[in-house]
Amino acid sequence: MLEKRSTYEETYRDFRWAIPSDYNIARDACDRWAEADPGRLALLHRRPDGSTDRWSYHRLSLASNRFANVLRHYGIGRGDRVAILLPQCPETAIAHLGTYKIAGIALPLAALFGVEALVYRLRNAGAKAIVTNAAGLAKLAEIRAELPDLRLVLAADGGGMGIVDFHQALAEASSSFAPEPTGPDDPAMMIYTSGTTGLPKGALHGHRVLPGHIPGFQFAHEFFPVEGDLMWTPADWAWAGGLLNALLPSLALGVPVLAYRFEKFDPDLAFWLMAHYGVRNAFVPPTALKMLRTVENPLARFDLRLRTLGSAGEALGSETYEWARAALDLTVNEFYGQTECNIVLASCAMLGVSRAGAIGKAAPGHEVAVIGPGGAPVAAGTLGQIAVRRPDPVMFLEYWDRPDATAEKFVGDWMTTGDQGVMDEDGYVHFVGRDDDVITSAGYRIGPAEIEDCLAGHPAVALAAVVGKPDPLRTEIVKAYVRLVDGVEGTADLKDEIRAHVRTRLSAHEYPREIEFVEEIPLTTSGKVIRRFFRERAQADAAEEQVRKRWE
Repeated sequence: MLEKRSTYEETYRDFRWAIPSDYNIARDACDRWAEADPGRLALLHRRPDGSTDRWSYHRLSLASNRFANVLRHYGIGRGDRVAILLPQCPETAIAHLGTYKIAGIALPLAALFGVEALVYRLRNAGAKAIVTNAAGLAKLAEIRAELPDLRLVLAADGGGMGIVDFHQALAEASSSFAPEPTGPDDPAMMIYTSGTTGLPKGALHGHRVLPGHIPGFQFAHEFFPVEGDLMWTPADWAWAGGLLNALLPSLALGVPVLAYRFEKFDPDLAFWLMAHYGVRNAFVPPTALKMLRTVENPLARFDLRLRTLGSAGEALGSETYEWARAALDLTVNEFYGQTECNIVLASCAMLGVSRAGAIGKAAPGHEVAVIGPGGAPVAAGTLGQIAVRRPDPVMFLEYWDRPDATAEKFVGDWMTTGDQGVMDEDGYVHFVGRDDDVITSAGYRIGPAEIEDCLAGHPAVALAAVVGKPDPLRTEIVKAYVRLVDGVEGTADLKDEIRAHVRTRLSAHEYPREIEFVEEIPLTTSGKVIRRFFRERAQADAAEEQVRKRWE
């Protein structure tokens, strides 16, 4: 637990890790609460039909015991990978907790994954079991022959034809289960990197990953929990953001979580949900926050009771930061991390740790620096790579079956992130972009995140992706791919207006010299813009233009 102090300096200085040698995520996040207060609320599940199902810690504990017994019955045990291909729902939480109880390795998979993404992850992980639903079964049917290790398939909405009915299996299993003994370094979960560059890698985490998240999580939510807190996130629980920035730390701290599956994110519905259920704490990734900006006068239209609002996944940017202050009367506490090492930088407005355009300071318990190529921290104001010093309990154990990639992730004791950033003299880190995303134009090094945020501030822009397009004169030019707000027509005059918007708000060297209107901006399952898609498109366009010029 993070003890409240009056200043950031005292909070950071006085924090000490105290992770027991005998530790299990399921015990910490569920069973101990079930024993102490059986009726304590753990989950509020809003079903598709609009009804609400309430899950106490006791009910969740018994259900996860039953699931653990089901896994053991089918020969699934310590170290085996159990895939979870489900949206936000109680079955997802049950599958996680039951897997931790058998000392298995939970393998969360996003419901949006297609068959190629699924077969790669399931085969690479050697998953022996999977819990899914009808939508997942349809995808699984296409690839089952390619998964020789998969021996058990459970469906949350009915079985048959070699598929085990999840709920029937639980009903027939014992509700008593003695969890396998585990320590903080025993593997607990494997979350695949989002794959913005290269093939996704399985980041293997020990049980220590949950207590490792607690101080940064409490810091970003202003010394969470406070009486009456209730957590919600639109982020998929299969993503580290949804699972470790919302679900598991909230449960571990005794705070209920609202579960609801969006078929497609709806900003009006999101505000309604928060008002209807009295959500006090929300983790909303930057892309979703930018969509919430399209709703006019939310405080006048909805009875919001938000106490804290956290955001991470990409740089939030000044525009969205200021919008939240004006429209929601809240300061967004931005924080930062990766699948491999999460919530290592954070903001806490209560302590005055908040700066527009910054992703926070080092969270209590973590040592973070901006380093140069040789691994030494660089001077304040100098561009370098964001890095985290080991040992750190939130840090991954290794990349699954990739010792080479694991070794390459470190420079000495610094775990490199592949993210370029600048630390200012006050210790705030400013995100510039992924190594591959940084644009080199006429001698300038330009980060796309700030430009994308500025573009999102234009009333006609719904979402934007910014990349460098090869240019014989400037090395690269800034090119923006823009999805317009519904009903807005993309014209040459609008392009000029958008260019001027960026030029006047940022600088003359950062405005997009080229703008292309597109129907969709592809995102990863964690809500990050897949800039690689547009970077490759811009490179192909530039090559084609060069060929055309030779023939003209």
